[in-house]
Amino acid sequence: MKMISESAEEALEKIWVFQEDHPDNPLSPKIKSFNPEVIKELEDLKFIQQEEGEFKLTSEGMEEAKNVIRRHRLAEKLLHDILGLSGEDMETAACNFEHIMEGGVEESICNLLSHPDKCPHGKPIPPCECRTQGGHRHGHGHHQCDCTAGVKTIIDKTVLPLNKMDKGETGEIVYIKSSKRDNLQKILAMGVLPGRKIEIIQTYPSYVFQMEHTQMAVDKDIAESIYVGSGSN
Repeated sequence: MKMISESAEEALEKIWVFQEDHPDNPLSPKIKSFNPEVIKELEDLKFIQQEEGEFKLTSEGMEEAKNVIRRHRLAEKLLHDILGLSGEDMETAACNFEHIMEGGVEESICNLLSHPDKCPHGKPIPPCECRTQGGHRHGHGHHQCDCTAGVKTIIDKTVLPLNKMDKGETGEIVYIKSSKRDNLQKILAMGVLPGRKIEIIQTYPSYVFQMEHTQMAVDKDIAESIYVGSGSN
Protein backbone atom coordinates (compact mmCIF):
# COMPACT_ATOMS: atom_id res chain seq x y z
CA MET A 1 0.00 0.00 0.00
CA LYS A 2 1.45 3.36 -1.05
CA MET A 3 1.66 6.09 1.58
CA ILE A 4 0.28 9.43 0.44
CA SER A 5 0.18 12.78 2.24
CA GLU A 6 -3.05 14.62 3.01
CA SER A 7 -1.97 17.44 0.66
CA ALA A 8 -1.53 14.97 -2.20
CA GLU A 9 -4.92 13.39 -1.45
CA GLU A 10 -6.54 16.83 -1.57
CA ALA A 11 -4.82 17.52 -4.90
CA LEU A 12 -6.17 14.26 -6.36
CA GLU A 13 -9.62 15.21 -5.10
CA LYS A 14 -9.48 18.56 -6.91
CA ILE A 15 -8.30 16.90 -10.11
CA TRP A 16 -11.13 14.34 -9.93
CA VAL A 17 -13.74 17.08 -9.45
CA PHE A 18 -12.34 19.07 -12.40
CA GLN A 19 -12.44 16.04 -14.66
CA GLU A 20 -15.92 15.16 -13.38
CA ASP A 21 -17.06 18.62 -14.50
CA HIS A 22 -15.01 18.49 -17.75
CA PRO A 23 -15.20 14.83 -18.89
CA ASP A 24 -13.72 15.58 -22.32
CA ASN A 25 -10.56 17.14 -20.90
CA PRO A 26 -8.11 14.59 -19.40
CA LEU A 27 -5.47 17.30 -18.83
CA SER A 28 -6.28 19.18 -15.64
CA PRO A 29 -5.01 22.78 -15.48
CA LYS A 30 -5.44 22.61 -11.71
CA ILE A 31 -2.33 20.42 -11.39
CA LYS A 32 -0.02 23.30 -12.29
CA SER A 33 -1.41 25.40 -9.43
CA PHE A 34 -0.34 22.85 -6.79
CA ASN A 35 2.74 23.15 -4.60
CA PRO A 36 5.77 21.75 -6.49
CA GLU A 37 6.37 19.29 -3.63
CA VAL A 38 2.85 17.90 -4.09
CA ILE A 39 3.39 17.55 -7.84
CA LYS A 40 6.68 15.72 -7.21
CA GLU A 41 5.00 13.39 -4.70
CA LEU A 42 2.26 12.54 -7.19
CA GLU A 43 4.85 11.91 -9.90
CA ASP A 44 6.96 9.72 -7.59
CA LEU A 45 3.86 7.71 -6.71
CA LYS A 46 3.13 7.42 -10.45
CA PHE A 47 -0.30 9.00 -9.96
CA ILE A 48 0.31 11.68 -12.61
CA GLN A 49 2.45 11.84 -15.74
CA GLN A 50 3.46 14.48 -18.25
CA GLU A 51 2.04 14.32 -21.75
CA GLU A 52 2.98 16.96 -24.33
CA GLY A 53 4.00 19.36 -21.59
CA GLU A 54 0.78 18.79 -19.61
CA PHE A 55 -0.04 16.54 -16.68
CA LYS A 56 -2.71 13.86 -16.57
CA LEU A 57 -3.78 11.19 -14.10
CA THR A 58 -2.42 7.70 -14.66
CA SER A 59 -4.69 4.69 -14.20
CA GLU A 60 -3.25 4.30 -10.69
CA GLY A 61 -3.84 7.98 -10.02
CA MET A 62 -7.43 7.72 -11.22
CA GLU A 63 -8.04 4.77 -8.88
CA GLU A 64 -6.50 6.60 -5.91
CA ALA A 65 -8.47 9.78 -6.70
CA LYS A 66 -11.66 7.72 -6.85
CA ASN A 67 -10.95 6.30 -3.39
CA VAL A 68 -10.28 9.78 -1.96
CA ILE A 69 -13.51 11.13 -3.46
CA ARG A 70 -15.43 8.12 -2.14
CA ARG A 71 -14.18 8.71 1.42
CA HIS A 72 -14.88 12.46 1.25
CA ARG A 73 -18.42 12.04 -0.03
CA LEU A 74 -19.17 9.26 2.46
CA ALA A 75 -17.92 11.60 5.20
CA GLU A 76 -20.22 14.35 3.90
CA LYS A 77 -23.15 11.94 3.92
CA LEU A 78 -22.36 10.79 7.46
CA LEU A 79 -22.10 14.35 8.79
CA HIS A 80 -25.19 15.51 6.91
CA ASP A 81 -27.47 12.59 7.77
CA ILE A 82 -26.38 12.00 11.37
CA LEU A 83 -25.40 15.48 12.56
CA GLY A 84 -27.52 17.58 10.26
CA LEU A 85 -24.49 19.59 9.18
CA SER A 86 -24.42 21.46 5.89
CA GLY A 87 -22.49 24.13 4.03
CA GLU A 88 -19.02 25.11 5.16
CA ASP A 89 -19.29 23.26 8.50
CA MET A 90 -19.95 19.98 6.68
CA GLU A 91 -17.16 20.57 4.16
CA THR A 92 -14.57 21.38 6.81
CA ALA A 93 -15.48 18.37 8.94
CA ALA A 94 -15.60 16.05 5.90
CA CYS A 95 -12.08 17.14 4.87
CA ASN A 96 -10.84 16.07 8.30
CA PHE A 97 -12.75 12.78 8.49
CA GLU A 98 -11.90 11.51 5.02
CA HIS A 99 -8.24 11.08 6.04
CA ILE A 100 -9.09 8.69 8.90
CA MET A 101 -11.74 6.66 7.06
CA GLU A 102 -9.68 3.69 5.97
CA GLY A 103 -10.31 0.00 5.45
CA GLY A 104 -12.93 -1.41 7.80
CA VAL A 105 -14.00 2.04 8.99
CA GLU A 106 -14.92 3.11 5.45
CA GLU A 107 -16.81 -0.13 4.78
CA SER A 108 -18.68 0.08 8.09
CA ILE A 109 -19.76 3.66 7.43
CA CYS A 110 -20.90 2.66 3.94
CA ASN A 111 -23.02 -0.09 5.49
CA LEU A 112 -24.28 2.21 8.24
CA LEU A 113 -25.55 4.58 5.52
CA SER A 114 -26.97 1.70 3.41
CA HIS A 115 -24.51 2.14 0.53
CA PRO A 116 -25.54 5.66 -0.59
CA ASP A 117 -25.26 6.55 -4.29
CA LYS A 118 -24.98 10.33 -3.90
CA CYS A 119 -23.49 12.85 -1.49
CA PRO A 120 -25.61 15.68 0.01
CA HIS A 121 -24.67 17.83 -3.03
CA GLY A 122 -26.19 15.25 -5.37
CA LYS A 123 -22.81 14.17 -6.75
CA PRO A 124 -22.18 10.44 -7.26
CA ILE A 125 -20.32 8.43 -4.63
CA PRO A 126 -18.02 5.90 -6.35
CA PRO A 127 -19.48 2.43 -5.66
CA CYS A 128 -18.34 -0.01 -3.02
CA GLU A 129 -15.39 -2.12 -4.18
CA CYS A 130 -16.54 -5.24 -2.37
CA ARG A 131 -17.87 -7.94 -4.63
CA THR A 132 -20.68 -10.41 -4.27
CA GLN A 133 -20.29 -14.15 -4.53
CA GLY A 134 -21.38 -13.83 -8.16
CA GLY A 135 -18.55 -11.41 -8.93
CA HIS A 136 -20.74 -8.29 -9.24
CA ARG A 137 -20.33 -5.00 -7.44
CA HIS A 138 -22.78 -4.06 -4.72
CA GLY A 139 -26.22 -3.50 -6.12
CA HIS A 140 -25.66 -5.58 -9.28
CA GLY A 141 -26.69 -9.02 -8.15
CA HIS A 142 -28.64 -10.95 -5.59
CA HIS A 143 -25.78 -12.05 -3.41
CA GLN A 144 -24.69 -10.28 -0.27
CA CYS A 145 -21.42 -8.36 -0.59
CA ASP A 146 -18.49 -9.21 1.65
CA CYS A 147 -18.53 -5.98 3.67
CA THR A 148 -22.25 -6.32 4.40
CA ALA A 149 -21.63 -9.87 5.57
CA GLY A 150 -18.80 -8.59 7.77
CA VAL A 151 -21.00 -6.02 9.46
CA LYS A 152 -23.76 -8.61 9.91
CA THR A 153 -21.22 -10.79 11.73
CA ILE A 154 -20.43 -7.88 14.06
CA ILE A 155 -24.09 -7.10 14.71
CA ASP A 156 -24.83 -10.76 15.41
CA LYS A 157 -22.57 -10.45 18.44
CA THR A 158 -23.83 -8.76 21.60
CA VAL A 159 -24.16 -5.04 20.86
CA LEU A 160 -24.07 -2.87 23.97
CA PRO A 161 -23.68 0.83 24.71
CA LEU A 162 -20.16 1.51 25.95
CA ASN A 163 -21.41 2.34 29.47
CA LYS A 164 -22.74 -1.24 29.83
CA MET A 165 -19.37 -2.85 29.12
CA ASP A 166 -16.93 -4.07 31.77
CA LYS A 167 -13.30 -3.17 32.30
CA GLY A 168 -11.07 -5.29 30.04
CA GLU A 169 -13.74 -5.98 27.42
CA THR A 170 -12.90 -5.33 23.79
CA GLY A 171 -15.11 -4.75 20.80
CA GLU A 172 -15.78 -2.89 17.60
CA ILE A 173 -17.90 0.22 17.32
CA VAL A 174 -21.03 -0.68 15.38
CA TYR A 175 -22.97 2.58 15.39
CA ILE A 176 -23.45 5.92 17.15
CA LYS A 177 -26.87 6.98 18.36
CA SER A 178 -27.85 10.09 20.26
CA SER A 179 -30.63 12.67 20.09
CA LYS A 180 -28.17 15.31 21.26
CA ARG A 181 -26.32 16.96 18.40
CA ASP A 182 -23.55 18.22 20.72
CA ASN A 183 -22.80 14.67 21.83
CA LEU A 184 -22.60 13.44 18.23
CA GLN A 185 -20.25 16.28 17.35
CA LYS A 186 -17.98 15.45 20.29
CA ILE A 187 -17.94 11.74 19.43
CA LEU A 188 -17.09 12.28 15.77
CA ALA A 189 -14.52 14.97 16.62
CA MET A 190 -12.67 12.33 18.66
CA GLY A 191 -12.55 10.09 15.60
CA VAL A 192 -14.89 7.56 17.24
CA LEU A 193 -16.42 5.97 14.15
CA PRO A 194 -18.08 2.67 13.19
CA GLY A 195 -15.47 -0.01 12.55
CA ARG A 196 -12.95 1.26 15.12
CA LYS A 197 -11.76 -1.32 17.67
CA ILE A 198 -11.70 -0.35 21.35
CA GLU A 199 -10.80 -1.76 24.76
CA ILE A 200 -12.42 -0.66 28.02
CA ILE A 201 -9.76 0.56 30.47
CA GLN A 202 -11.92 2.07 33.22
CA THR A 203 -15.63 2.42 34.03
CA TYR A 204 -15.56 4.71 37.09
CA PRO A 205 -15.67 7.63 37.75
CA SER A 206 -15.50 8.21 34.00
CA TYR A 207 -15.43 5.75 31.10
CA VAL A 208 -11.94 5.34 29.66
CA PHE A 209 -11.28 3.32 26.54
CA GLN A 210 -8.30 2.61 24.30
CA MET A 211 -8.70 3.17 20.56
CA GLU A 212 -5.58 2.27 18.60
CA HIS A 213 -2.76 4.16 20.36
CA THR A 214 -4.95 6.68 22.16
CA GLN A 215 -6.85 6.56 25.46
CA MET A 216 -10.05 8.60 25.70
CA ALA A 217 -12.23 9.48 28.68
CA VAL A 218 -15.93 10.24 28.31
CA ASP A 219 -18.85 10.75 30.68
CA LYS A 220 -21.90 8.48 30.94
CA ASP A 221 -23.95 10.63 28.58
CA ILE A 222 -21.39 10.16 25.80
CA ALA A 223 -20.65 6.52 26.67
CA GLU A 224 -24.27 5.46 26.30
CA SER A 225 -24.31 6.89 22.76
CA ILE A 226 -21.50 4.60 21.52
CA TYR A 227 -22.71 1.09 20.65
CA VAL A 228 -20.11 -1.66 20.57
CA GLY A 229 -20.17 -5.20 19.25
CA SER A 230 -18.34 -6.92 22.09
CA GLY A 231 -15.43 -9.25 21.47
CA SER A 232 -13.55 -11.45 23.89
CA ASN A 233 -12.43 -10.43 27.36
